[in-house]
Amino acid sequence: MPDTEHLTLEQIHALARACLMDNGCDQANADAVASTVTHAERDGSVSHGLFRIPGYVAALRSGKVDGAAAPRTERLSPALIRVDGGGGFAPRALQHGIPLVAQAAEQCGVAALALVRVHHFAALWHETEALAARGLAALACTAYMPAVAPAGARRALFGTNPVSFAWPRPDDTPVVFDMATASMAMGEVQIAARDGHQVPPGTGLNAAGEATTDPASIADGGVLLPFGGYKGSVISMMIELLAAALIGERFSFEAAEADNQDGGPPRGGEFILALSPQRMAGDDWAGHAAGLFERLGQLDGARLPGQRRHTRRHDRGARAVNAALVEKIRGLCK
Repeated sequence: MPDTEHLTLEQIHALARACLMDNGCDQANADAVASTVTHAERDGSVSHGLFRIPGYVAALRSGKVDGAAAPRTERLSPALIRVDGGGGFAPRALQHGIPLVAQAAEQCGVAALALVRVHHFAALWHETEALAARGLAALACTAYMPAVAPAGARRALFGTNPVSFAWPRPDDTPVVFDMATASMAMGEVQIAARDGHQVPPGTGLNAAGEATTDPASIADGGVLLPFGGYKGSVISMMIELLAAALIGERFSFEAAEADNQDGGPPRGGEFILALSPQRMAGDDWAGHAAGLFERLGQLDGARLPGQRRHTRRHDRGARAVNAALVEKIRGLCK
């Protein structure tokens, strides 16, 4: 096992924030990204925590990302909102856009947010949970650069193309999932390679197009496979259409063609849908849904999605972080 260093959540936030500000972020953008990174470490989503900071820094240093970007809003209709991130990181634009799409969904029953000209490098449950906290069901998806071969193919075309869904529970944590449509998120594959672990069969192919459980062979010239074969493949294609064609942003292959390959996130978009159960189903919506969750909880071995993360969230103690990563981030600070 690699060496680790224990950091409090406050120390994680301070380290991420300082490193970002030392490399070109203004306070608003640095705070937004550092909060996203800290929440990921808090909940055990380490592939989207401090692990991402070197990539954020690379994008700032190359000039690909504007660390002082200020999001701009365009209301296309009462229920359609576009937020232009100005070439900055997505967390700052999401801070701006989530309250607006929530208000629109509360008024109209359903609303959509198109997030464009942003660089997305985080998990998606941050935004769907924020909407669920306001009593809204939410769906979010984003494309990336090609890393996944469509079903039957051996060359990458789709991104890992994650999708997140959250269902609100007024007196409890939301039911939420956040998953790549690839067999595994690329960040998890990279961490497995770093830590010397194998990945499950069916995760990906090596550069020669052969099935492998070696994460380094997948991450270095290989490709990921979609989960569930053609089922994951068509869902990944749907996300390309929703997060690119529908909102006027780049497909994964277009993002790769325009990217400077600095190791940071490419420019792309995110599609977010918010729906009001209160508006659509009436006053009994929460109790009705609770019946389903209760039945699920009665099945041996079953659990609600998101439960494990929410359990970790109650632990406010220090987190064990890869020591070499911590040292690398400190080295990126001035």
